[in-house]
Amino acid sequence: MIKKFLRLIYIFYVINKYCLLNEPIRATKIKTLRALLLLNPFYYSRRVRRLEHGVRIREALEKLGPIFIKFGQALSVRADLLPPDVIKEVSKLQDNVPPFDNKIAAEQIEKAAKKPINEIFKSFESSPLASASVAQVHAAVLQNDDKVVVKVLRPGIEKILKLDTSLMLFFATLLSKLKEIRRFKPVEIVKEINQSFFDELDLVREASNASQIRRNFENSAIHYVPKIYWEYTSSTVMVMERVGGVRVSDIETLDALGVDRRLLAQRGVEIFYSQVFDDCFFHADMHPGNMFIDVSNPADPKYISIDFGIVGTLNRDDQRYLAGNFLAFFKRDYRKVAELHIESGWVPSDTRVDVLESAIRTVCEPIFEKPMKEISLGYTLMQLFAVARRFNMNIQPQLTLLQKTLFHVEGLGQKLCPELNIWETSRPILEKWMKEQMGLRGFYHRSMENMPRVSDKLPELPRMVFDILQQTQINLKNTTTSTQFNNLKEPKRKYRFALGCGLVLTTIGVIYTLNKDTTPLIRLHNFISNYSTSFIIVGVACLIYYSFKKEK
Repeated sequence: MIKKFLRLIYIFYVINKYCLLNEPIRATKIKTLRALLLLNPFYYSRRVRRLEHGVRIREALEKLGPIFIKFGQALSVRADLLPPDVIKEVSKLQDNVPPFDNKIAAEQIEKAAKKPINEIFKSFESSPLASASVAQVHAAVLQNDDKVVVKVLRPGIEKILKLDTSLMLFFATLLSKLKEIRRFKPVEIVKEINQSFFDELDLVREASNASQIRRNFENSAIHYVPKIYWEYTSSTVMVMERVGGVRVSDIETLDALGVDRRLLAQRGVEIFYSQVFDDCFFHADMHPGNMFIDVSNPADPKYISIDFGIVGTLNRDDQRYLAGNFLAFFKRDYRKVAELHIESGWVPSDTRVDVLESAIRTVCEPIFEKPMKEISLGYTLMQLFAVARRFNMNIQPQLTLLQKTLFHVEGLGQKLCPELNIWETSRPILEKWMKEQMGLRGFYHRSMENMPRVSDKLPELPRMVFDILQQTQINLKNTTTSTQFNNLKEPKRKYRFALGCGLVLTTIGVIYTLNKDTTPLIRLHNFISNYSTSFIIVGVACLIYYSFKKEK
C-alpha cells in the first residue's frame, strides 16, 4: 500500500512537472479547476512552456518507466483519440531497458525446467541478445546441438505491471468525470490496453501464437517462422529455434548481398494480407526489429518473423467489410464506405448514411491530392476511424491492432522500396479475395464449414418440418380477417423458403459425404451425372416453387 501511495505521488509529480493536465482542464468550463493551474509551480517554467504538447507527453512517459512507455506505444495508432502532433511524438517511444543479471535469468530457467541449466543447454550466453520491459533473450545451444534463443520473463514484472496499470485505471476514472473527456471512454481504453500487457506475460501463449502462424505458413516459399521447443517452454521461459538472417532494416547489407528489395517489399505486403484475409490470424507486431531476411538466395529472399506476443484476429464479417471499405475508398465511393460502416455495426444503425458519407468525403478526399504511391492504407484506416468516432463508433481491439500492423508493413515497404505503390500491390489481393468470397467458391467453402452443424440437425429435420406445417395450419385456422391473413403471408413465406434452403444444404451435405475423397470439380461432375441425385434436385426445386406458388 505504501509503495502504491509513493508511486502515485511520483506520477502526480511528473504529470505536474510536464503540465499534462493543462489542456484537459482548460477544455472544461469549471473555473475552480482552471484557477488550480496557477498553483502549479511548473506552470511558470520556461522550459516546459517552450516544449510542444506532444513532446511533453513523450518525455513524461519516458520518465514514468517501461509500462507507461508501452502504454504510449499502444496509443500511438489511436488517431481517434490523440491529435497528430501527439501521435508523432509518442511514436518515437522505444521499449529499451537495461538487462537484468544473467544469474537471475539462469535461476528462472532452472526453476521452470526443474533441472540444472547445464543439463538443458550445452552452452548458454550470459550476455542477452536483446532486453525489453517484459523479457530478455539469450542465445544457447541444446544438448543435441540445436541452436536456440531463450526468452526469459523479467522477474517481478507482474507486480510492477499490476501496480502501474491499477494507477492508470485510477487516473482514467478521474478523467472520465470530465464531460469533455468522458465520451472517449478512457476507462474502457485503459482496460483494453492493460489486458494486452498481461497477455504478453504468458510465454506459453506467445509460443502458441508462433506455432499457429508457423502452421499457417508451413509450405510457404516467402515466410518462415522458427519452431518452438515445447519440452523447455513454460509461462516464464520460451525456447525457440535460432535462425540466422539479416535485419530487414539493414538496407546497406541487403544491397551489398544483391537482395531484390522491390520483391522483398512486395512479399512483405503479401504476407500481411495473407495472414489477415486467408488465415484470420495475424502477427500484430511486425516492426523492423521483429523481421529478418533469409539471404541464402538473394534473388529469392525469404522473411523470418519473431516475437509473437501480440497477435490479432478478424472474423469473416470484419474481413469482408474491411476489404470492401478499402476497395470503395479507392474508387471514391464514399456512400459505399458509409453503408459498409453501418452494415458492419461499426457505427449505430440509426446513423444517417448521407451525413456519414459527407463526413467521410470531407476527411478522405484531400488524401487523393497526393500521388497514388504516397497514399497510405494505414493512414486511410486511421482517418476512417477518426470520422467514425464522431458517430459513436466503438473501435474493436483487433481493428486497432490491424491499423498498427498496417503502418508497420507500409513503413517497411517504403523503406525497402521508396517507389513501391502500396495500393497497386494491395488491390489485386483484395479484389481476388472479395471475388472468391462472393462467388461460387466462397459459397461452397462456407457451406462446407457449416456442414457439421447442418448434419447434426438432420435427424430433427422431419420433426421441424412437421412443427412448421402444423403451426402454419393453426395460424390459418385462427385467422379471421384478410388483414391478419396478409400479415401471416410474409412469415409463412420465410418458413417455407428456409425449409427449401435447408433441403438444398442437406442435399449438398449428402453429396459431399458420399464423394469426400474427390476434388470439388469431380464431385460436381458426379453430382450432375448421377441419376438418383437428379431426382433430388428436381424434387427440391419443386418444393421451393410450390412454397412460393401457394402464396399466390
